[in-house]
Amino acid sequence: MIFKLSKAYKYATYRGIIIEPQIRDFFSGRIWTRKNTPFTQTKIDTYILRNYFTTKPGLTIKKKGLIFQGQHFTCNRCRNEIQLEFILYNCAKCEEQCVYCRHCINMGRVTSCTELITWNGPQPLTHKNHILDWNGTFTEAQNEAANQLTNSIKHRRNHLIHAVCGAGKTEILFPAVLNALNRGLRVCIATPRTDVVLELFPRFQKVFPNTTLHALYGNSPQQTGFPQLVLSTTHQLFRFEDAFDVVIVDEADAFPYTFDQALQKAVYKVKKERAPIALVTATPSPQILARMKKENWGYSFIPKRYHEHPLPVPRYESLWSYDKVIKKGRIPRKLLEWSETKLSNKEPFLIFFPTIQLMQLALPLFQQLNEDIVSVHAEDANRKEKVMKLRNEEIPGLLTTTILERGITIKNVQVAVVGAESKIFTSSALIQISGRVGRNVAFPKGDIVFFHHGITAEMDEARNEILRLNKEGFGKNEAL
Repeated sequence: MIFKLSKAYKYATYRGIIIEPQIRDFFSGRIWTRKNTPFTQTKIDTYILRNYFTTKPGLTIKKKGLIFQGQHFTCNRCRNEIQLEFILYNCAKCEEQCVYCRHCINMGRVTSCTELITWNGPQPLTHKNHILDWNGTFTEAQNEAANQLTNSIKHRRNHLIHAVCGAGKTEILFPAVLNALNRGLRVCIATPRTDVVLELFPRFQKVFPNTTLHALYGNSPQQTGFPQLVLSTTHQLFRFEDAFDVVIVDEADAFPYTFDQALQKAVYKVKKERAPIALVTATPSPQILARMKKENWGYSFIPKRYHEHPLPVPRYESLWSYDKVIKKGRIPRKLLEWSETKLSNKEPFLIFFPTIQLMQLALPLFQQLNEDIVSVHAEDANRKEKVMKLRNEEIPGLLTTTILERGITIKNVQVAVVGAESKIFTSSALIQISGRVGRNVAFPKGDIVFFHHGITAEMDEARNEILRLNKEGFGKNEAL
């Protein structure tokens, strides 16, 4: 009896070893430091010897010579080219002076003596029998946007979805993602904020039940299998290269993505040649709008929420010298009355603060009103659990920084901004914060108040934009 070997098997064995699926699945589309992988160094070296990996230096150095004298460095992992972010240090590994990239140091040091590896072997097989387990229905505007996005991706055309907070942007992605997956394509949905990844991951897991998908963010757990769908922070894209057939950037206007050229370069680094990019946002920057027009992208605009109710309009309340009052150990009177009302009505609330320091001073004062009130910020390792507790009505409210300005949905949440005049609260941030209110069809209204020590142009711009969107979506009377 004669057995015929499959092409994949022949390819896997002709170099002298049988490829381990775990290694193939992990490294496909990734760029990684040679000396710091989840696998043994002996195993990695064996695969390199058999030409299953391509190696490249950690840094590209233009113009050889004395370090920092006329040289120009580029990090080959994060593509950073800001020369002030390359640091000279005494390297214990090579016992010489080396240069490392500070821009992506949180992912492990990449130096002038580091080797990076990319997978050069056969790619994992993608399958085409994905299903969408979602029983929701689209509004006419959502359906049109979903079709437009799907069509753009089919024709490898970049696309911008501009939709108000609460318009159902995530659901609009479902048909386009399903279509791409069932054509055997690999899809990445990236976002600047970890909290958005944590919000999206269970939703996509639920509606794509037979799709292998991974959630990647700082200190995310190790996940197995080859993910045909990846949900990732934009920072984690530094670890990919030429990996995806479709890249969708959700919350494309969010910090730090819009201010970090390396993050923007990463989006183009991770996509395959001619792969389309889709940007999704409620507050596109002038730069995004200009690029969309210049390069003739596809465009979808949704001025209404999915439940067909207007956006809640922020109101202003003066809160003079609020920081001094809090430092003296008191909650300012208007903020105290607002908080007591929400507690009495058993309405969950978010109170945004301009700084971590002020929020931490305020926390024990709020805990005198209710001991279950807690706070969150970017470095809080338990913020996922705290947000879940608010969602599950286990705590009455959260004090927060701008880390929760977007990407979370809490039923019937009420929102206050303390120090809305602060520079951290840009017009787009205030629009996003306002967008946390009234998202649920059972609670389409709610309170959004800007407590301030003087009204700013950013506050007015945010409020006027919300009024404009309501007018465009509903007409003059309903918008008010």
